[in-house]
Amino acid sequence: MAQILPWLLDDKPGMGPQMSNADAIKEKFLQSLDQSRIGTEPFRHWYLSDVFPEESCSAIKALPFDPPRIEDTEGKRETHNSTRTFFSVDWRRRFDVCRDMAEALQSKATVRKLEQTCGTSLRGSFLRIEYCQDTNGFWLQPHTDIGAKLFSLLVYLSTDPGSEKWGTDILDEDMNLVTTTPYEFNCALVFIPGANTWHSFRKRPINGVRKTIIVNYVKDEWRARHELAYPDQAVG
Repeated sequence: MAQILPWLLDDKPGMGPQMSNADAIKEKFLQSLDQSRIGTEPFRHWYLSDVFPEESCSAIKALPFDPPRIEDTEGKRETHNSTRTFFSVDWRRRFDVCRDMAEALQSKATVRKLEQTCGTSLRGSFLRIEYCQDTNGFWLQPHTDIGAKLFSLLVYLSTDPGSEKWGTDILDEDMNLVTTTPYEFNCALVFIPGANTWHSFRKRPINGVRKTIIVNYVKDEWRARHELAYPDQAVG
């Protein structure tokens, strides 16, 4: 049984059963979606704030894994696939916060809300949650996330000095920089991958660790099943 966070305890009579950590994460996320701000240029995207309970964010940042030592990404995360970390079946078993986060994002209520907010269909897709810890020298070349990814959510978790400059770069189809998303603790960028959803991370100083949770819902054709939170269970 999941441990209940202290701030969720309620001793008022007649208030019903206590909310689980997974439900608290789900409710916080749904509230954030309700309050999201929409951007339309150069493609439709959403800005979220106060995405997850602060205790959950702190628990993720406290996971006992050091940032991988990477000399050069060559502009792609897959350049060093062996060093990447996901909220996989094993992680869900080992760490409560990984289990709770996966349960919240796998839930039908979350999936329905995302479909409603973003005007898309996610049914039959699979949940993929990556925990990224990027250090100085990291960069990403322009790309679109098209293909097997149906949905992309990037939640920013760092509070290091200078981290406000670590947002995602959004580009037009001529590869001109349109904007850099605000990088603030527990804020996020959402978009539906498509042919024009160009984004990148220009090489810039990272004095600390750029911590990000990347959530995707992917098609059944996704080959790296070990990356999925529930490799045998599509979202409903």
